[in-house]
Amino acid sequence: MRRTRILTAVLALAAGLLAGTPPALAADGTAKVSLAADTYTWKNARIDGGGFVPGIVFNRSEKNLAYARTDIGGAYRWQESSKTWTPLLDSVGWDDWGHTGVVGLASDSVDPNKVYAAVGTYTNSWDPKNGAIMRSSNRGASWQKTDLPFKLGGNMPGRGMGERLAVDPNKNSVLYLGAPSGKGLWRSTDSGVSWSQVANFPNVGNYQQDPSDTSGYASDNQGIVWVTFDESTGTSGNATKTVYVGVADLQNSVYRSTDAGATWTRLAGQPTGYLAHKGVLDAAGGYLYLSYSDKGGPYDGGKGQMWRYATATGTWTNISPVAEADTYYGFSGLTVDRQKPGTVMATAYSSWWPDTQIFRSTDSGATWTRAWDYTSYPNRANRYTMDVSSSPWLTWGANPSPPEQTPKLGWMTESLEIDPFDSNRMMYGTGATVYGTENLTNWDSGGQFTIKPMVRGLEETAVNDLASPPSGAPLLSALGDVGGFRHTDLTKVPSMMFTSPNFTTTTSLDFAETNANTVVRSGNLDSGPHIAFSTDNGANWFAGTDPSGVSGGGTVAASSDGNRFVWSPDGTGVQYTTGFGSSWSASSGIPAGAIVESDRVDAKTFYGFKSGKFYVSTDGGATFTASAATGLPSGDSVRFKALPGVKGDVWLAGGATDGAYGLWHSTDGGASWTKLSNVDQADAIGFGKAATGASYQTLYTSAKIGGVRGIFRSTDKGATWTRINDDAHQWGWTGAAITGDPRVYGRVYVSTNGRGVIYGDTSDAGGGGGTDPTDPTDPAPTGACAVTYKITNQWSGGFQADVQLSNTGSSTWSGWSLGWTFPNAQTISQTWNAESTQSGSTVTAKNVGWNANVAAGSSVSFGFTGSWSGTNGKPTAFKLGDQACTVA
Repeated sequence: MRRTRILTAVLALAAGLLAGTPPALAADGTAKVSLAADTYTWKNARIDGGGFVPGIVFNRSEKNLAYARTDIGGAYRWQESSKTWTPLLDSVGWDDWGHTGVVGLASDSVDPNKVYAAVGTYTNSWDPKNGAIMRSSNRGASWQKTDLPFKLGGNMPGRGMGERLAVDPNKNSVLYLGAPSGKGLWRSTDSGVSWSQVANFPNVGNYQQDPSDTSGYASDNQGIVWVTFDESTGTSGNATKTVYVGVADLQNSVYRSTDAGATWTRLAGQPTGYLAHKGVLDAAGGYLYLSYSDKGGPYDGGKGQMWRYATATGTWTNISPVAEADTYYGFSGLTVDRQKPGTVMATAYSSWWPDTQIFRSTDSGATWTRAWDYTSYPNRANRYTMDVSSSPWLTWGANPSPPEQTPKLGWMTESLEIDPFDSNRMMYGTGATVYGTENLTNWDSGGQFTIKPMVRGLEETAVNDLASPPSGAPLLSALGDVGGFRHTDLTKVPSMMFTSPNFTTTTSLDFAETNANTVVRSGNLDSGPHIAFSTDNGANWFAGTDPSGVSGGGTVAASSDGNRFVWSPDGTGVQYTTGFGSSWSASSGIPAGAIVESDRVDAKTFYGFKSGKFYVSTDGGATFTASAATGLPSGDSVRFKALPGVKGDVWLAGGATDGAYGLWHSTDGGASWTKLSNVDQADAIGFGKAATGASYQTLYTSAKIGGVRGIFRSTDKGATWTRINDDAHQWGWTGAAITGDPRVYGRVYVSTNGRGVIYGDTSDAGGGGGTDPTDPTDPAPTGACAVTYKITNQWSGGFQADVQLSNTGSSTWSGWSLGWTFPNAQTISQTWNAESTQSGSTVTAKNVGWNANVAAGSSVSFGFTGSWSGTNGKPTAFKLGDQACTVA
C-alpha cells in the first residue's frame, strides 16, 4: 500500500440513504413498478487483505476477542473458531460512505459485548459529512450512531497513530476521543451516547504533514492521537484517575491527568522533536512505553526514538533499540506482553527498503533483539520464517536482490499487538495484510517463529473496474494499490496479482467480446509503461509502449475482435492502435480525458464521453464525431457500457445532484438517448445472463430508485427493478463498477471502495417481476412453507440469528407474516429485512415493502439480534398466517 486511496468522483456523491420501508417505485406519474422479492447471498471474491490495517485491538478481559480497523474498509471482529475476520460495517450506506473509514476502535474490558468505532474518512472537503461514534452492545452485530460536530480522518495522514478512542477500564461509561483539525479532546460519560469537548485540555495539536497543501489533506492538524489509562489508579465503578494523552506536537507530545480528567499537565522532562505515535502502559511493570517518529506516518518517517516513563518516579529513559543517527524510519507499532511484564516490542514502521524491522525486549527495553540482522552485508539472518501459501500474491511476483527479500516482513507496520492472554500469539498490520504468529516465544529461545497471513475474511481493496468475460476466468478486476486479479475460482485467493508490469493501481480493463483471450489493462506506475496486454485471458501479460506525455492509466477499450485498442490515458489525448500497442496514433475529434468504451459487435466502432458529450468512432478510433444528443450529464462522473451481442445498444449511468443524473439508453449508437423515468440516480451499469424466457440480458445498476439507494436488477430492459441488496449489505460507495456474469443468471459483481469485490448469487432460478405489495387486491400468502432458523453468533447474554422462509407452494405470496414462540423467553432487540413485534415469548415478523413478493420456489431471509439467559433454544414451530411451516 504505497498509495493514499482517495474515493473517485467524490464530489458527485449526494444521494438518498435508505430509511424505513421504501415506497413502491414509479415508472412515470401514474404507473407503479413492482419490486420482486428475492434473496441474495453476498460474499467476497477472495483476495484476503489488500489494504492498510492501522489498528488491531484485543479485549483485555475476554480471551480471543479482537478487532481490526482499516483506513477505508470498515472494522472487523476476529472469529477464533475459523481463524477469520467478520466485517462489521457493511450496513454503512451510500450517503454515509465516509463512515467506512475507521480512525479509532475501542473494546470494553468491563463489558466485552460493547465495542466502539470512531468513523469518518477525510477531514477536508472530500468527505461531505462529519465523523461519528458508532457504538454496539453486541460486538458489532448492530450499531447505534452519534454524529459528531467535526470530521474524522480514517484515511488521513497520521491514521496509524492511536488508539484515539478509549474506554475507561474501571468506569466503562467514560470514553475519550482524540480529535484532529484542532478540535481537541472529547469525552463521553454515558457510554458514547453524547460527547462534549474537554474544555480544559491545554493542547489541540499543531503538527501538519505539509502546511502548504491547499487541498486540506496533508495540511490538516493531526490533533490528539492517543489516549491511555493507568488502570491501577482506579477501582471498579470509579473513574480511572491517571490518564495519558498523546498530541501531534513535536515539542509537547504527552499530557497527563491524575484526577480523572479534571486537570491536565504536560509531562515534564519528555523528549522533544518527535511525535509519540503510541503510548502503551504496562501497569504491572509501572512503565509507560512510547514510540516516537519525527513524522506522522503512515508512509513517512526519517528519525525515531523509543522511551520509557516510570509512572511512580517520573523518570524518563531512552530505550531506543537503535541509535537515532542510525534510524531512517520512525517507530510506531508498540505492544507489551500482559502475561510477561517487561516484554515489549516495537516496529520501524516506515522502513520500505530493505524491509521493516521488528524489535523485542524482555527486560523493559534495556536490551533488544531484532527480527532480522545482517550477517555479512547484504546477507540477512532472520529469526522468523514466512509462509504466505494462503496469500501467495504477497510476494508481488518479485525476485529482489539481497538484502531485500520476498515476501517482505512488511511496511507501514503501525499496528502490533501481543495477545494479552497468549504470549505466543502476535498480530501486526501492514499496508497489504495482517500477519501473525502463534509461536512468538521461539524468538527468546533462539529458534525461529513462523509468520503467516492472519487476514482471511478481511477484504480491503478499492475497486476501479470489473469484467466478467463469456469464457475463461469468470472475473477480472482492476484494483487500487495491488493492481488487480484474475479469479478462476471466486472462493480461492489467486496465486498472483497482474504482473509484467505491476501497476500500483489499475484504472481500467477490457476484453475482446468475441475473443475473450485478448485482454487489456491500463494503470499507474511511478516509472514504466501504463498499459499491458494479455492473449490468454489475463493469465500472463506483456507491456505496451506509452505515447509521449502519458502520466496515468485513464481508460482503455478493446475492439470486439481484439485487433485494435483505444486508450484515453492521463497526460495526453486519446490514442488508438492496431496490434498490441507498440505504436500509437492520436485520435481526432474527441477531447483529452474522455472515457472510452467499445461496441461489443462492430470491431471498428468505439465510443467516448466527456463533459456532457457522447462521441462515436466508426474507423477503429482514428476519428470521433460528437453526437448531437443533448440532456446527458454535464460532468464526468459517468460510466457507460455497450451491450454484448447487439450493435449500437449502449447504456449510460451517471450525473450529479445539481444537474442531470440517472440512467440513459441508446439503441442507435449514441445518436439519441432515452432517460429511464423510473431511475432517480444511477452511477454504474452492467449486464449479465438473461433470465429464463427473457429476450434481453439482465441489467444491474448501483442506483437510487423510488427514493431507495441500492443494487438493483432488471430482467425486462429496465421496465421494472428489483432491489437485490438489503440494509445489512450496503458497503458504503458502490459507484465505480458493476457487472453481471454472462454465464450464471443472477450473479452480480459489485465494486466497493475498501471492501473488495462483492459478488451476489440469487435464490431466484428464473427471475421476473411480481405483484405490487402495496396493492390491497393482492392475495394473502397461502400454501406450503418451510423455515430454516440458524443462530449465527452467540455471546454471553446475546445472540444473532438468521431466518429463511421458503415458499414451497405453487403460487406467489404478496406479503407474508411469520410467527413463532421462543422456548426460553428470549427477546428480540433489533430486526433487519423484516418488521417484528413481540408479546411475551410470541414473535411476529412481517415483510417490509420491497421483499413482500415471494415467488413459488423462492425464499426470503431476515435476521435479528436478541438477548437470552440460561438457555438459548431454537423455536420448534413456525406459522405463515395460519399455515404451519416445515422446520428444517
